[in-house]
Amino acid sequence: MLVLFGILVIIASIVLGLIVLVQNPKGGGLSGSFGGVGTQLMGVKQTTDVLEKGTWIFAGVVGLLCILSPKFIPTGDAESKNADLIKNAPASNPVKSQNTGTLPGAAQPTTP
Repeated sequence: MLVLFGILVIIASIVLGLIVLVQNPKGGGLSGSFGGVGTQLMGVKQTTDVLEKGTWIFAGVVGLLCILSPKFIPTGDAESKNADLIKNAPASNPVKSQNTGTLPGAAQPTTP
């Protein structure tokens, strides 16, 4: 689920960047680059309104996704449950060595 939020944030950020880049900081915007075609189809005022609304919408989407995504980060509860299971598991009997002798060439223990 966290990967889905990450992908959505990246897509919304790219779209937001493209919308901001299309706008002209001097107020001309998209309609100024088409030489009057925007005025005939939608009007200059309406084009800048659409781009401004799109900027606010996608900025809100990015912000909302960034605020909601930490709710889906897995916590350490699963790890602590596994640690409790391992700690409370019955101890297995260790295998005792049947060979009490020493290896050839090994130092013999001395008794006091």
